[in-house]
Amino acid sequence: MSLLEVKVPPMGESITSGILAKWHVADGAHVKKDQPLFELETDKITSEGTAEASGRITLKVAAGDEVKIGQVVATIDTAQAGGGGDAGPAASAPAAAAKETPASPAVRRLAAETGINPASVAGTGKGGRVTKGDLLAAAEAKPAPVAPKAPEEPRRSPASVGAAPRQTRKKLSPLRAKIAQRLVSAQQQTAMLTTFNEVDMSAVVALRAKYQEEFVKKHGLKLGFMSFFAKAVVHALREVPAVNAFIDGDAIVENHYYDIGVAVSTEKGLLVPVIRQCDTLGLAEIEKAIGDVAKRAREGKITLPDLEGGVFTITNGGIFGSMLSTPILNPPQSAILGLHAITDRPVAVAGQVVIRPMMYLALSYDHRLIDGREAVTFLVKVKQAIEDPARLLISV
Repeated sequence: MSLLEVKVPPMGESITSGILAKWHVADGAHVKKDQPLFELETDKITSEGTAEASGRITLKVAAGDEVKIGQVVATIDTAQAGGGGDAGPAASAPAAAAKETPASPAVRRLAAETGINPASVAGTGKGGRVTKGDLLAAAEAKPAPVAPKAPEEPRRSPASVGAAPRQTRKKLSPLRAKIAQRLVSAQQQTAMLTTFNEVDMSAVVALRAKYQEEFVKKHGLKLGFMSFFAKAVVHALREVPAVNAFIDGDAIVENHYYDIGVAVSTEKGLLVPVIRQCDTLGLAEIEKAIGDVAKRAREGKITLPDLEGGVFTITNGGIFGSMLSTPILNPPQSAILGLHAITDRPVAVAGQVVIRPMMYLALSYDHRLIDGREAVTFLVKVKQAIEDPARLLISV
């Protein structure tokens, strides 16, 4: 027998353990090389373990168990790579038939009608043969069967009849537990404050309508709103560098790069993959990058480096219909921009009431580092860039 150990693969220096959430194979099954074996959930990402060889697998841990990086979770017997299964236990031989008491065809018919086994009746005929009289006498002496009493149905209160369970309980996934921990930490360890503004989306809506068809033909994807906000945020960070910094102990760390995190909602929780060097990317490149990381995040294929190093986060509750919210900081970052639903509203323009596509913006920030003046200025810079995108070309 040649056994290959299946171990939990390394996933970055900061990850030391996780939960083996699901086995994709059964114990004793034959697996093929590179076949997915299990799903591992950590406090940052979800990944899969695959088979390094073909053979019969023996599972060492159960789904739901906590495992360490490098721990052996299964073994593969590579000597059984052919896939042939061991023979199961042979079926037990049927018990020998009971010896029948000699009986005539007429007696056998009567036995079938009365339910009396001739073997259980003492025969008075020649050679101990059972006669019809023997069977009739046995049938008369047989007590009438008593119908079994139906089990009493348990009593239930009217409210419980047909009702679904009122509660279920399940363990937090490592990712959800980490999200909970970080959100509470952000509330407790920062002086978080939120400032609001509203932005007229008319200019961006008009640009998208004018160039969408050409954009799709050239780049193979649609021009969205997020790329405009990513460029507007980079512009505002340059104008208000205090927002592009964070507190580390008793020091202020200033960032001089523009890697922007974009919050992505997945079935397992909120992830924030990072778009690198947004200051050097065009709108199409940003849209492609967002589409790529969002797709991998929802498919559980995001990697740890994809989530690290962001200097600022944008989250869009508007895709779910949110009108207004106060987003929570994504530590160690000092600010986060919340986007919301675009709604046609009456606004005053040059003394006239007009209907415009409006969006509320929310900037949450760490007041220990960023003063109100800087926070408001930053949000105004974002507003101006969206309402007049030409500002992004001339940096004003």
